[in-house]
Amino acid sequence: MSMTRRALITGITGQDGSYLAEFLLGKGYEVHGIIRRSSSFNTGRIDGIYQDPHSKGGKLKLHYGDLCDANNLSKLMREVRPHEVYNLGAQSHVRVSFDMPIYTAETVGMGALKLLEAVRDFQQESGQQVRYYQASSSEQYGKVVETPQKETTPFYPRSPYACAKMMAHWCTVNYRESYGLHASCGILFNHESPRRGETFVTRKITRAVGRIKLGLQDKIFLGNLDSKRDWGFAGDYVKMMWMMLQQEKPDDYVVATGKTIAVKEFCELAFGHVGLDYKDFVAFDPRYLRPAEVDLLLGDPTKAKQKLGWVPTTTVEQLAGMMVDNDLELAKREKTLRDAGHAMPEFAGHDQ
Repeated sequence: MSMTRRALITGITGQDGSYLAEFLLGKGYEVHGIIRRSSSFNTGRIDGIYQDPHSKGGKLKLHYGDLCDANNLSKLMREVRPHEVYNLGAQSHVRVSFDMPIYTAETVGMGALKLLEAVRDFQQESGQQVRYYQASSSEQYGKVVETPQKETTPFYPRSPYACAKMMAHWCTVNYRESYGLHASCGILFNHESPRRGETFVTRKITRAVGRIKLGLQDKIFLGNLDSKRDWGFAGDYVKMMWMMLQQEKPDDYVVATGKTIAVKEFCELAFGHVGLDYKDFVAFDPRYLRPAEVDLLLGDPTKAKQKLGWVPTTTVEQLAGMMVDNDLELAKREKTLRDAGHAMPEFAGHDQ
């Protein structure tokens, strides 16, 4: 009888964490997730698997913890004894990182270092190998020095978030080279889904499309419409995280579609999906501009394709349609509540 694999996921309640947890449970893993203590429930994305923790052939257990708490991370490593650790936890909003640079650096940069130390200490004490995945980001390329961006492209970060991700990335490489950890970085380009937070630009757009279509909203205000991004589906990308940790040797990989479009083109796709012209509803607001902009991101996933056989299965057109369909249903429920005289849920699409 084969041994059940145990995985520990930071950021399990986020978009990527929820998809990864479902994927690993489907493979029979015992999945442990770290969640921050909150006075309100923050497990919405994983309610389906949390309420039935033995679903999909695996088990799920949540633990209170925080990437800023090194002592707790070490304690959890000894308690869970994971075979794989996926570090997805972060203050992940680029624009917000300009408002909260120190907290962003603490959670993203120092948090990764504290987790790596916990992994190293546990591995030394127990003799059990732990395979570590670091969620690196295309934002690290920032003011790009070459297009498309690949694993060897130099980083040029343009936000506190990107600077902190660079620290986490190079700490992971350093621990791999210094201590022989099976530690890999996935340099993920923008990946979206119906589970994306409503303050991120793609979800803000698709959320607005549903509400505008049903007469619940008149306009959407955005910042730089000319920014270009390589957008893929988060559900495709978490498979790549797992594939990286199944390799005999650790390595770093760009995870991307190899196609880039501007924000305004995503607007066109999203509004067009319900028969609307985005130009009638999208307005510019300088408040949503970043102090330092990232104009173009385009990933080269050749290495992932050649070495791991990974290719994304969802196009940006399919992604936009999937997100709009989801948010149209949300808007229908909102309209039903409004028409019945109930207070509507607060719409969070106030930031980009």
